[in-house]
Amino acid sequence: MTSPPSHLWLNALLQALQCVQSAWLSTLYALGVTGDSHGAPAWPWDVRIAGENLVIDVALARQFGGMLAAIAFALACVLLALFWRRAWRWLLATAVGALVLAPWPSPSLWLTAAVPTSFHTSPTGFTVQSISRGSRVYAAQCVACHGADGRGEGPLASTLHRWPPTMASALLSRRADGELFWHVLYGMRDDRGRTMPGFAGRLSDREIWAALDYMRVLSASAGMAAGGSWPVPIALPSLAVKCANGPTRNIAAWRGNQRVRVVAVDADHPPPFEDPRFLTLLVERNGPSPHQASGIRKVAAQRPERTPKANVTTLFGARADCVADDPEAWQVFAQIAGASPSSVAGTEWLADRDGWLRALAPAGRRGWADGGLMCTTSTVLPDGAQAALRADPLTATLRQMDDDPVRFVKGGFVH
Repeated sequence: MTSPPSHLWLNALLQALQCVQSAWLSTLYALGVTGDSHGAPAWPWDVRIAGENLVIDVALARQFGGMLAAIAFALACVLLALFWRRAWRWLLATAVGALVLAPWPSPSLWLTAAVPTSFHTSPTGFTVQSISRGSRVYAAQCVACHGADGRGEGPLASTLHRWPPTMASALLSRRADGELFWHVLYGMRDDRGRTMPGFAGRLSDREIWAALDYMRVLSASAGMAAGGSWPVPIALPSLAVKCANGPTRNIAAWRGNQRVRVVAVDADHPPPFEDPRFLTLLVERNGPSPHQASGIRKVAAQRPERTPKANVTTLFGARADCVADDPEAWQVFAQIAGASPSSVAGTEWLADRDGWLRALAPAGRRGWADGGLMCTTSTVLPDGAQAALRADPLTATLRQMDDDPVRFVKGGFVH
């Protein structure tokens, strides 16, 4: 009998720890034991369980899981001893034995520093508007040290005794959202002094959360420039969508039901035909026109495949007509692709049913044959999958997305 893949039980462990800590915090807040901080319950201790360490060190995670199992078993024996008086000595001895034999990893390995906002989550919803707002905050307050590309090589970086870390890595995922928020607000220090100034009084909470949204996009952009992949899972940004003559709605309404293909279109890259395997979202260079029938669609409509003669059925069906109703979407998706706004037309992205961006087909290449699946648990495909990828790259990519979903945990991730 083989054991399950490590990412399955490890992700279950991390999710359970996250739920227990969050539930405990909510209970303390409801009982009045702890107050609030920046609009949400404040974590009352200076340490928390380090999910990010357990992700990195699977052996430590096994020891930690064994410790928890031994503690749970010992508690069960003690409770049973309260009701089974004849065997209480044996039960207590068994409980002590379980605790003695349990692996006890050093607390310094599975505990990490915490702040009052450690368990806060971003209220922005990771929207295109928030990302755009964050880009302006970043340009005004952060670029001097962190650099325009997020690689930590800004003009003032050399004046610091510690260079800012690059965002072309998994850095952002190894800190809980609330801790990143706290460090931006109040700064960071080490043994030699301040390593990052705080922005309390200079930036509002909303501006800081927006800047963190933009940093996720900047991380994706830097990762694409450095290695052609996203260093951390990135969600499909939330935005308003306008389909044909229907009412405007948020793309979040699609989440959980269908995959989404995002396509950057312009006059030279007309909207693709609809595909039943996913919903298609068009992103236009200057945003949608007031009447929805943009020049792009008019050009496409004049092409031969859209003007069949009478009694002749269009071979490929209708062209996609759902458009991102936000003029800033073009810039945001260009950054996610690691491309300039002037060269992103024709690029396609794929998001899974859970709303995670999973694959990218850059403009000017051989489509999905060159667009790899990102955020996977395996880098080696079986022979059958490789053959399918060569025969029908898009279908094979969609199948991989469904078979290998993103598993994401705050303060650490498995993907």
